[in-house]
Amino acid sequence: MPSSRRSAKRPYGAPPPPLDVERARGGLREVSGRDGKWTVRTVRSDDKTYRCPGCNQEIPPGVSHVVAWQSEAAWGREAGVEARRHWHAACFSRR
Repeated sequence: MPSSRRSAKRPYGAPPPPLDVERARGGLREVSGRDGKWTVRTVRSDDKTYRCPGCNQEIPPGVSHVVAWQSEAAWGREAGVEARRHWHAACFSRR
């Protein structure tokens, strides 16, 4: 039988907190630029080194960076996801 006790997290009648859309989408966000629309996620690698396509330098393990792929790839969304790349956040912003 369910409890009739209200949660103590939010007082009765208080408005709900605003929705964090990025968190609700799993960290994915859409970015538009002169080179089209991109799907972007911020990540932190634990054990792998990546090479940034923007500066051709390594992204060492443990460094926060972005994974990005074109949302409107020529051969479909799946092809865009397959062509995803790991970028330094600043390099992706400058692309």
